[in-house]
This record gives sequence, structure tokens and C-alpha cells, in this order.
Amino acid sequence: MNLRENWRILVLVILLVASALVLFVPSGSADGGNGSDGGQIAQDQGVTNLQFGLELSGGTRLRAQLVGLTAENVDITGDNQREVRQTVAAELNVSEIDVNARVESGTVEVYDDNVTEEEFADALTTAGIDASTDQIRAGVTSQTFDTAEGVLDRRINKGGLTGGGASTVQAATGEDFLVIEVPGANRTEVKDLIGEPGRVEIVAGYPAQTENGTEYRTETVLTQGDFTRIGPAQNPDQARPGVSVTLTQSAAEEFRTVMVENGFTEEGIGNCRWQQNPEDPGYCLYTVVDGERQDAASMSGGSDGLAPVLRDGEEWQNDPSFRITTANFSEAQEVKLNLESGALPTELDIQSELYLAPSLAQKFKPLALITGLVAWLVVSGVVFYRYREAKVAIPMLLTAGAEVFILLGFAAAVGLALDLSHIAGLIAVIGTGVDDLIIIADEILQRGEISTDRVFSNRFKKAFWVIGAAAATTIIAMSPLAVLSLGDLQGFAIVTIVGVLIGVLVTRPAYGDVLRNLLLDIDD
Repeated sequence: MNLRENWRILVLVILLVASALVLFVPSGSADGGNGSDGGQIAQDQGVTNLQFGLELSGGTRLRAQLVGLTAENVDITGDNQREVRQTVAAELNVSEIDVNARVESGTVEVYDDNVTEEEFADALTTAGIDASTDQIRAGVTSQTFDTAEGVLDRRINKGGLTGGGASTVQAATGEDFLVIEVPGANRTEVKDLIGEPGRVEIVAGYPAQTENGTEYRTETVLTQGDFTRIGPAQNPDQARPGVSVTLTQSAAEEFRTVMVENGFTEEGIGNCRWQQNPEDPGYCLYTVVDGERQDAASMSGGSDGLAPVLRDGEEWQNDPSFRITTANFSEAQEVKLNLESGALPTELDIQSELYLAPSLAQKFKPLALITGLVAWLVVSGVVFYRYREAKVAIPMLLTAGAEVFILLGFAAAVGLALDLSHIAGLIAVIGTGVDDLIIIADEILQRGEISTDRVFSNRFKKAFWVIGAAAATTIIAMSPLAVLSLGDLQGFAIVTIVGVLIGVLVTRPAYGDVLRNLLLDIDD
């Protein structure tokens, strides 16, 4: 066989070999990852490197909304952004962290389910923003959904429930939801891990002199974005459990200023009495998670303490690190996880939940395989009945099978989580693939004798124009489903589009070369 004339067959063989390597050669990692369409995956424990989603591996799926209100088309600029946040937070009696003003989109969000639209509009008016209740809607912005999706992905995969993640899905009404899927985990595990926003703050509490005497003040000195390195959770024998952290340079300077100016590095050393006397706690650094104090620590003195490092300044500038303490080791682990994954911008309103037992999901795998084989066998029977010629039908069926094999190799290579929607896409690819091959065979065989390679090429080009136009129509029709976050429909569309592209670019041309060699050899 002349390789120069039959290079398409060579390309098909190379892709088949590459797919076999991707499918069967151990990848060296048992952990799953996120599928390309947002599906969540679990590594197959069988002979292949295929990964499976919730429907074929079992686990938990939660559908949740993000709590909040959004004012749209409001006049926010860089000059009034901070003032609007502070004023709205004060008027609504919520933390400033629960208010977000976005200049680029002209929106203000409040992450609190106790605030009404009327109260929000009044607070915006007080902040100098001309807004009415008509501009306020329930829900949050797409940027907030993106932030929450990233946080949940990191939290799940850092929290021991590998192979899971979150994706934003749009309902038929246009409303956005978060879908969290974690294979192999039950509802309690997932909700414990993602149920709270996970906002970690370090709050300084200290006595301050005022005109009316001494009052106790609290000031947030560090938040989630102030840390550059998070160490492991530790449980020393002599000291309290905690997490070692390193601060950004700007956060380190502000932290040092607050500590030095308010007496923490002098009279505040070892002077936190929160556990013994909550009414007069002294100088305390509180570890606060989601608004709840988990621990209170004193400023440490001595030659190896934090106080002399802060007083000196130079050593602190070179290495701005210290230890966040907690009451117990489990809280230290929670603080570490929250710091690494980030905080959710708002609370999750879980609206539906599904748990699929792994034992039941495992039964779907052989059933899906049997369904695919039945589809292939039925198509095989129809093809043999139509042509009654093995040299035409067998290459056709083998080419269709090669197309599915390459598609599975693609799924393994990109970490696509195979669910029932993807299996449906594979079956659709079998049907459309054989349909295109029949068009090629009919165009070539039903127009009389094939005497030369030129005659064959002309007929093949005519057939290829037909299947090329059909492929373009399919891709155009499926593209919205592949781009929009429509859950299972997205997975079906992605597999179908990739299958059509593999067919048009690789398997259909290769089948044409095979058929040309067979028919010209028959005629000779």
C-alpha cells in the first residue's frame, strides 16, 4: 500500500494507537479531576483510565442557590465604591464583608437573607445612590457565582473528597444554580465540607482610652486575602493546636502597626483573659470563623516570641509569619482548609439533594456497555442486509467502531467524566457515523462501474460534501447546548460534537481510502 496516497489510513492508525495508550497505560494517578464540561469524576478501578461521573460511580449531588440581593444599573465609581459599601453595611446592620459593590458591572450585592428589597433601596439612597426596588432582584451576579464555584472546587478537592467539584447551571427560567457533585461521598460529608462560607478573620481586641474612660474595642486585622502561605495544621504537645501562616507585605505592615500602636507588644504580652473573664478579656487575638470566635490568644513575649519581632520591625519585614491558634486540632484543620480554599462570598441555600448509592451506580456501567453493543450490532445487521458484501460492510463497521474508540481515548486524555449523557452521545455518534459511511458507499457504488481512481475520487468528493454539510449543521445545532450550562445536555452535546469532528476529519476520509483500495482491487 502506498503510504503517500493512503496517509489518511495512517493517521487513523496513529490515533487508534494513541487512544489505546491513553486508555490502557497506567497514568500514575488514582485521583480524579474535573471533567471538561464541569462533571465530577472518579477514577475507574478497572483496566482502563476512563473516569466516571456521579451517575456511573455513585455519590452526592446538591443543587443550591446563593443567598443575596443585587441592585443593578446603579452609579458606582472608583471614588464612591468603598463609601457605598460602608454606608450600606451600616444602614442594614450587616458586616462590610457582606456588601460588594462592582464598578465594572454597576451592581451592589448584599449577602444576607434577612434584608428586604425596600431596606436595600433605602440603604442605597442613604449612600447617595439613586435606586428603586425595581432595580433590585433576588440572587447574586455571575461573578459571585464564578467565585463560589472556584471556592467549592478547591474546598472539595482539598478536603479529602477528591474527584468532585461544582458547576454553574442555568435553569429553563434563566435562573442560575450551583450544582455540587461528589462521587463516593454521602450527603453528610458533603454538607459538612461546603455548608458554611468559611470566612476566617483575625480580630484584635484591646482596651482603649477615650474621653469617657476605658472601652473595649475590636478590630479586624487580617482576612482571607492577607495570607500568602498556609502551613499544615499542627497539634504540638506543649502548645495549643494551630496553623502557621505567612502574610503579604502590605498586610504585615498594617498588622504590625495595629499591634504596636495599641499596646499588644508591651502591656498586652501574655495578657488575654477571655476564657477566664469575658467581661474584661484584656489584649486578645481572636480567631473568628463565620462570625464565631473559635479561640483567643495572647501576644507571646520572650526571645522567641512574636512581640519582640514586631517591635524590631526588620525581622518581621523579612519573615512576616506567625501561628493562628485554635481550641482543638479539628478546628485547626478547618481553618487551614478555609484559608487554602478561600471563603464563599455568601451562604448556600441548598434546594435539592440526591444521593446515589455506589452499589447501584456500578450496575449502570455494564448496562451502558450492553446498550452500546446492542446499538452497534443492530447497525451491523442493517448494513450487512443492505450491501450483502463483506468487503464493503466490514470496513464500514470497523471504522464506526474506531471512531468510538478514539472518542473514548479523547475522554480519557482530557479527564472527561463519563455519565449517562455521554453514553447517549456515544450512541448518537455510532448512528450518525454509520449514516455518513452509508452515504459514501451509496454514492460510490450506486453510480455504475468504478474503472479508475479519478472516478472514485470524484464520487467520494460529492459524498463528502454532503456529509460535511450535515456535520456542520449538527455542530451548529449542538453548539448552544455545549456552551450553555444546561447540565446533562451539555455533556451530550460535547461528545456529539467531538465525535462528528473526529468522523469528518479522520474516520470518513480513512474509510474512503480503504474503500478505494478494495474496490479498485476488485475491478482489477
